[in-house]
Amino acid sequence: MLLSVIMPLYNEESTAAEIIDNVLGLDLKLELIIVNNGSSDKTGDIIAEFADRPNIKIIEKKHNIGKGDGIIEGLKHTTGKYTIIQDGDLEYDPDDIVRMIQLAEQKNAIAVFGSRILNPASGISYKRYLWGGKMLTWLANLLFGVGITDESTCYKMIRTDVLREMKLESRKFEFCPEVVAKLGRNKIKIHEIPISYNPRNFEEGKKIRWTDGAEAVWTLFKYRLKPLSKVLIDVRRQTSGNRQ
Repeated sequence: MLLSVIMPLYNEESTAAEIIDNVLGLDLKLELIIVNNGSSDKTGDIIAEFADRPNIKIIEKKHNIGKGDGIIEGLKHTTGKYTIIQDGDLEYDPDDIVRMIQLAEQKNAIAVFGSRILNPASGISYKRYLWGGKMLTWLANLLFGVGITDESTCYKMIRTDVLREMKLESRKFEFCPEVVAKLGRNKIKIHEIPISYNPRNFEEGKKIRWTDGAEAVWTLFKYRLKPLSKVLIDVRRQTSGNRQ
């Protein structure tokens, strides 16, 4: 299997069917791991309609701990060479995943991010999210020297074995800065590719809050100061001198 797509869902009844169809319709050898994070609407019923589709796995969680918790659970079931996260809304276009996997294969890359900033035609998010994202990107570049343009992008494609070696800890939205921090600490090059973006607002179901931004800042500092575990040191040794 080339690609594992982890899709954590929480109360996405209005978009779940469409985004699942869009991912399954990609011309790629992939598996889709859907994690229902304790949805209280009809998301679970919608997901169940896809249960008989090939290359799809459905994981039901009773309680919504957070996006990161769903990703950690989904990662246990991945078999693909690469893993990417797909949100359950329609902000991100799965067609961009095809170009990301092509770049990963061409460059033998460990990590490829989809950047909304690199695409001038991409929809601009609301100002507080735009500037919050820019601030987090600046801080990540300052602390870890990763040289990226979009720290908070959902589209982070990472080689599955490396993602597992990270021993992820973040259970909520701070998953993103944890991944960026650990890639940076391991001196792993992050490739970027322009992607499209169609932002939604709170009325349309956007769930991130300003407190998540504060948590992201704390997470970046935490993993800058935290000693590397033996597992992460091993990954660093494997990639030192060859920032793929």
